[in-house]
Amino acid sequence: MISRIWHGWTSLENAEAYESLLKSEIFVSIKNRRIDGFKGIHLLRRNIVDEVEFITIIWFDSLEAVRTFAGEDYELAVVPPKARALLSRFDARCQHYEVKAEVR
Repeated sequence: MISRIWHGWTSLENAEAYESLLKSEIFVSIKNRRIDGFKGIHLLRRNIVDEVEFITIIWFDSLEAVRTFAGEDYELAVVPPKARALLSRFDARCQHYEVKAEVR
């Protein structure tokens, strides 16, 4: 299993709109692509003094599934124009980790 981790930051004023966009459009469109090996998404959020940090963790079975999602340069962040408009800054590249243990 591979976890794809990405960070983005937005203003306090744009945080609710950005979270809503993720949940109602972006995550739905990712799920609707029916990528073989896509396992799900986690969204993390925390307020920092004058901004809000978001972290997305997308789960895939393999790097091949990540490439199907993101393209051959699979570390490049996939940030749609509507999201870019709400973000103040974001990671240009994602980190990918092999999951070695899972305890539930």
